[in-house]
Amino acid sequence: MATWRPTRLLVAASLLAALAEVWFAVGLVRPIPVMAGWVAVPFASGFAVSACLSTAATPGLAPGAARFWRHIGLGMVFIGLGGLSNAADMYRGIALPQHVGQLTAVVYLTGLFVMLWGLLRIPAARRTRGQWLRFGLDSATVIVAVLTFAWHFLLRRWDEWSGGNAAGTRAVIALMACGAVCVFGFVKVAFTGTGPLDRRALHLLALTGGAGATGGALAPLLTDRPYLNGTPVVLPVTCLVLCFAADRQRRAAGVEPAPPYRRARPGVVLYLAVFATCALLLAVARAGGNDTLGVAIGAVALALVVAARQATALRDNDDLVETLDGRLREVVEYQETLAWQATHDALTHLPNRRLLTQYTGEALGGGDRVAVALVDIDDFKAINDDLGHGTGDALLTAIAARLSELCPPEGLVARLGGDEYALVFPAADEPAALLVLGAVAAGLRRPLDAAGHALVVEASVGVAVGEAGTDAAELLRRADVAMYAAKERGKGRQVAYDPAMDQRGAEQARIAAELRVALDTGQLRVFYQPIVRLADGRTVGVEALVRWQHPGRGMVRPDLFVPAAERTGLVVPVGQWVLAEACRQAARWRRELGPDALQYVSVNVSPRQLREAGFAGRLRAELHAAGLPPQNLMVEVTETAVFDGGSALEELREIQRYGVQVALDDFGTGHSSLGLLRTCPVDVLKVDKSFVDNVTEAGEHSVVAEALIGISDGLRLRAVAEGVETREQADALRRLGYRYAQGYLYGRPLPAEEISALRPEQGVGSAR
Repeated sequence: MATWRPTRLLVAASLLAALAEVWFAVGLVRPIPVMAGWVAVPFASGFAVSACLSTAATPGLAPGAARFWRHIGLGMVFIGLGGLSNAADMYRGIALPQHVGQLTAVVYLTGLFVMLWGLLRIPAARRTRGQWLRFGLDSATVIVAVLTFAWHFLLRRWDEWSGGNAAGTRAVIALMACGAVCVFGFVKVAFTGTGPLDRRALHLLALTGGAGATGGALAPLLTDRPYLNGTPVVLPVTCLVLCFAADRQRRAAGVEPAPPYRRARPGVVLYLAVFATCALLLAVARAGGNDTLGVAIGAVALALVVAARQATALRDNDDLVETLDGRLREVVEYQETLAWQATHDALTHLPNRRLLTQYTGEALGGGDRVAVALVDIDDFKAINDDLGHGTGDALLTAIAARLSELCPPEGLVARLGGDEYALVFPAADEPAALLVLGAVAAGLRRPLDAAGHALVVEASVGVAVGEAGTDAAELLRRADVAMYAAKERGKGRQVAYDPAMDQRGAEQARIAAELRVALDTGQLRVFYQPIVRLADGRTVGVEALVRWQHPGRGMVRPDLFVPAAERTGLVVPVGQWVLAEACRQAARWRRELGPDALQYVSVNVSPRQLREAGFAGRLRAELHAAGLPPQNLMVEVTETAVFDGGSALEELREIQRYGVQVALDDFGTGHSSLGLLRTCPVDVLKVDKSFVDNVTEAGEHSVVAEALIGISDGLRLRAVAEGVETREQADALRRLGYRYAQGYLYGRPLPAEEISALRPEQGVGSAR
């Protein structure tokens, strides 16, 4: 806030107020001209109006505060006009010096009411009916007290002061009462919250109202000096204080207003009014004056008003108690809701992991043998991708309801997150638990209604049985290990925990950690196995296969590290590295061999890798970075990866649209759905080795091999027989109609440099 400094307006108002006081002091000593003091009235009012309007136009002042100061300025216009009317009444002899004419009183009261209206329009919190009632009762308390004192002090000199002018006397009393209400209003607002107004400016305004009310109180004391009047001496002082209040507000423009006081200090004004009136009653009663009845009536009226005010406060207290009681109930309900949310799943309303662990611990503490089963829904991600998350959520809720029906009555069903659930129920041993879970799995295969879709799901389930003394968290971990073992064995399996699984899990975790290092330090290699044309043994392509050259253990078999990579997710970065390396090598062969280069290089893509969002885009980026045409690349996927459709199928379609060939690997060993060949974008069928091993003998294997080549030819697909190891197998396949083969007969996986030494026209069958 800017430092206070005197302004020309403040100096002029101060000088005018000093001259008015000097005039009044001289009048107390000797008679003076009646109209001499009234000269200061219009100038003082003009100073006050100018100060208010200047403050209202101050930059940075809140709109509500500017409106308030315009009200005060307008009120002072009426006060100034009232002063001029009062002077005119005296000059024309319409009213005695200490009296106020009716028109003058109306003008004065209009000014006070305009100020009070501006005060009540201060922007603040919205007032309730109860708050307006309390404000009215508080104002009535002040009015009764003022009227009581006015009655007492005016009654003593009623005859000589009133001069028979009862209307003028009532006007003076009304002005005193209205001024007192203004004082109370300014003080109350200043203490209970001012909104955009400066609190100290309001305190000064309260002094302004007090000075105005004092002018009326001086009238009875000046009956022996008819040449004096209270207005010419009080109004300049009132205007001076108002100028200081406006200056204070102007300097506070843009400053954050002070917070309201915690205690309702205006209540002190009410109690002072009551105590002062009671003291006056005692004094009058003791003196036995003839106005005892009037003062007593005022005291009784005051007591009734204060009692009514306290009654409203008590009612508000009751309302407050009810409100607090309601809020307390809301808090309790909210706490109960939080407690429920902390132990339950928001979607299915099943218990969560926290409550599951607690329940399992209590069951184990009771001495019972308890089975904990972890249920993981197979291929749930494909349902989410195909039908949307809304249907996926509906399916999760339907599964929760079905599991609750299938769980033994004394058991518990919980959702651990995602598509993973848990069951806890009494079981004597693993066979008994697996019997229960077999019924659960069969129940899950019944169609489930999910947002209008009839869906059938399968689940991989792992179970562990514990007895008293087993830690609940440990039992849950064992079930989790068994569940992953079930997923590794295929879909819809139930597997009981075996301690050997921990050893395999630990070994896989160790292998995965070392594999991460191998990927970062360049220990991985890409070998290539030839794919040949059966008619002449010509090498037409190669399949890229990852190998791990461990610095201590030598070459690590793929069947040891690939499962660990699949389980831990490392198969994604490893597969991406193999793809990039194979693309670079194929492009290098094209540059080195030209027209003699191999037609394509084939790269295996895991189901997890294919379901990664944006896989097709990353494959395209690798081709672009290596400079390899799309038609020179083939990706191999298993039936399992695309059988359920979803995002994996969309990625394959995008890959094929780009020009990359797609091969269905190990065909006939997975779901073996012929409908898959119509929905999946396939260019090549790779017939599994299991159908090639006995192709030279009459039986089901040769029948299947013959049927598969017929399907391939009918659908205009190329068929590649895998695992060809003997010349007899190759001849039998050629007689059945196969044109391409791959196997040890034509070459084992070789490093890139050894493959480079082979020309496509070179037969490799004899180089085994």
